[in-house]
Amino acid sequence: MVNHSSQARTPGNFTLRIPPLESGDRLTRPEFERRYNGMPDVKKAELIEGIVYVASPLRFEPHAEPHGDLMIWLGNYKVATPGVRMGDNPTVRLDLDNEPQPDAILLIDANCGGRSHISIDGYVEGAPELVAEIAASSATKDLHDKKRAYRRNGIQEYIVWQVFESTVSWFSLEDGEYVSLISDAAGIIQSKVFPGLWLNVPALVTGEMQRVLSVLQDGISSLEHQAFVQQLGKGIEQ
Repeated sequence: MVNHSSQARTPGNFTLRIPPLESGDRLTRPEFERRYNGMPDVKKAELIEGIVYVASPLRFEPHAEPHGDLMIWLGNYKVATPGVRMGDNPTVRLDLDNEPQPDAILLIDANCGGRSHISIDGYVEGAPELVAEIAASSATKDLHDKKRAYRRNGIQEYIVWQVFESTVSWFSLEDGEYVSLISDAAGIIQSKVFPGLWLNVPALVTGEMQRVLSVLQDGISSLEHQAFVQQLGKGIEQ
């Protein structure tokens, strides 16, 4: 978020303090942004279904290292797929009650037919095609309130890596509902929105990134991915 002073001057020369963000606050999105902008020390806060969540400092385990592995996987796909953009912890303006800050997003550039765009002040507006989150367990808001908000706003694919349970849940939006994508016999899940985005789930949860990237390379080498790149290229040329 853009940081501004946490104080403002009133006409009577009184100092008006902007209230701090606190987890559990119920706010509109404009008020959430106003308070977030007034708190330069806060690095991550989200508005989910009208409720504020302020993140605690993140430990290397179980969040930072898995997050890094997730970004390596998505980043390699992004590099191989012109017209696809990737974001790390971006603020996303979904609707009046939801302004999440996902761990990672993958989106199709608006010029190539993507559903979201970058606002004049630099935020993602609308629903990116794919959102990924690192979660402690299945009890987290990521699999409940946030999942409901993502579904309602039309995010086509949603990945939740439940670190403590060594599980990756990958949901695909079908007829307005999230349906779990099932891995094949080798533990590989293939995206329906991003051809060639293949994930070796057992390798990811055990930190075997060479195997993760090997399977991803197989996906990138597929005819489906080549056709997708050609399709996106038409938008880039315009």
